[in-house]
Amino acid sequence: MDESGKGDYFGPLVVAGVQVDPELSARLVAWGVKDSKRLTDKRVLELEPRIREACRHAVVAIGPERYNILYEKMRNLNKLLAWAHARTLENLLSETESPRAIADQFGDERFIKNALMEKGRQIVLEQRPRAEEDPAVAAASIVARAEFLKRLKQLSEEHGMDLPKGASDQVRAAAVTLVKRTSAEVLKKVAKWHFRTTQQVLQECSPR
Repeated sequence: MDESGKGDYFGPLVVAGVQVDPELSARLVAWGVKDSKRLTDKRVLELEPRIREACRHAVVAIGPERYNILYEKMRNLNKLLAWAHARTLENLLSETESPRAIADQFGDERFIKNALMEKGRQIVLEQRPRAEEDPAVAAASIVARAEFLKRLKQLSEEHGMDLPKGASDQVRAAAVTLVKRTSAEVLKKVAKWHFRTTQQVLQECSPR
């Protein structure tokens, strides 16, 4: 399992899970599957359909509006991430069995374990730093990133302007333009409200 969108102000948080066996793992490596952060967006979008076709998978995509509601409730990004990882694992295990699950290490490892339900508690959950070095986790990172990119593009089209990735000055400038064109409430529909960027944008847009 791996996630995408955690550090992006605009767009959803996406967690994907991919199931592999040794044969599939070797095939993924042969295709050039590696951590999505080491691939171009174009390559991610090329590899994703091949991975989805070859592997059992599950995707949990939390759009900005839902994300903001959940964050307000949980008040902790690691808890929200764990909840999404747990739902992804449970969804995958509802279709297939697996002896072990691997996820990237974030926060206290008990976060995911506490969020798991009956099926998830029956397998070994391994959380480790740089988990994307494993072909299965790398494949999950590609599926998650591709889903993020597609949903961010859809949001951009809905609002008639490019919503950039990341949380840079370019992102802040785009948010300012969007707020001035509509209202501050639009940020709850397109962005992760708790980011520091929100306060910077609201301050920049407030009447002086």
